[in-house]
Amino acid sequence: MKTSNTILGILGAAAAGAFLGVLFAPDKGSNTRKKISDKSKDYGDNLKTKFDGVVSTITSNGKDILDEGKAKFNQAKEDFNSIKDEAKSVKTNY
Repeated sequence: MKTSNTILGILGAAAAGAFLGVLFAPDKGSNTRKKISDKSKDYGDNLKTKFDGVVSTITSNGKDILDEGKAKFNQAKEDFNSIKDEAKSVKTNY
């Protein structure tokens, strides 16, 4: 999560810098507003792509952890049943 926070911070700083650069550039108001709109859309798309990548990574890791947990549970269940059957056979032998 630390890396994603760093990426978001860098993107936010870049967006603020671009916004201020366009805002103080000597250009007509309509051109400046269009540039701000275009840059905002570009940064929004970039941020969405990064966010989707982070979500994908988290989802993938979550599935792996869940699969590993299920496998360990099933192994523990098999071990328990094996011990239970062994205990029954010992009980019947005495």
